[in-house]
Amino acid sequence: MQGANFTTVTEFILTGFSTFPRLQLMFFLLFLLMYLFTLLGNLLIMATVWREHSLHIPMYLCLCALSISEILYTFAIIPRMLADLLSTHRSILFKACASQMFFSFTFGFTHSFLLTVMGYDRYVAICHPLRYNMLMNLRGCACLVAWSWAGGSVMGLVVTSAIFQLTFCGSNVIHHFFCHVPPLMKLACGNISTVAMGVGLVCITALLGCCLLILLSYAFIVATILRIPSAEGRHKTFSTCASHLTVVVVHYGFASVIYLKPKGPQSLEGDTLMGITYTVLTPFLSPIIFSLRNKELKEAMKKTFLSKLFLHSS
Repeated sequence: MQGANFTTVTEFILTGFSTFPRLQLMFFLLFLLMYLFTLLGNLLIMATVWREHSLHIPMYLCLCALSISEILYTFAIIPRMLADLLSTHRSILFKACASQMFFSFTFGFTHSFLLTVMGYDRYVAICHPLRYNMLMNLRGCACLVAWSWAGGSVMGLVVTSAIFQLTFCGSNVIHHFFCHVPPLMKLACGNISTVAMGVGLVCITALLGCCLLILLSYAFIVATILRIPSAEGRHKTFSTCASHLTVVVVHYGFASVIYLKPKGPQSLEGDTLMGITYTVLTPFLSPIIFSLRNKELKEAMKKTFLSKLFLHSS
């Protein structure tokens, strides 16, 4: 910046949970347990699908991809957050901050795209069961999963490139526990309205697009289920969607709070606690929901792991 008395930022300071000095140790223990449980739950799902041949179908291939994206998403954010909770030195290099943003957006949007693919899988399975093997075979599912990862990577690259082509000068204090867009944009110099509008539009369009496709899938699913004559048949058919639908509601419920909240003054404590919902709480709930609300997966887990535990103990 020629002719201006600004120092270009080379590192940032993450304030994190410094506004809760007396609760930091409690937060560390709580978030560590939730993170370990998230890792264990997702690894358990992946191991169950890998070992149980009856689960080698498109729906569970998507679930494995979802578990991988969730593990990588939390790995991009939570270990750093946990380290900062025990440290007084919370600086992060410029490039490390950009990397964290790229990976968090990549895996976050990959998660959204995979949920959309899973919605399509349920739509084909319930509305077109006779054509399921043709429309949703393993090869086709693998392509959709690959496109989801590619789409997530593009979203991560677009958002990160847009934010980090801005000039940061003056204050380098990020009022958050990771490199997130809104607090970073507050540190940028000059007129950022065009970039802010562009990034917001891209993120909201992608999320709403996925959400509308899932809603459309479930509109057809509900219409098909209502045509089933017996109550038992309707319940059995809908139960195959229950876990996916619950995760969708949780995922998009928290995402809408972040991206669609009205502009206005927000306390630092409020922003920090709100960030916990989509970085720690949602990934923590996801494997629990899939494990408890998916009958096939729950039975496979019991068969694969509990039976072995009993055999070893006896």
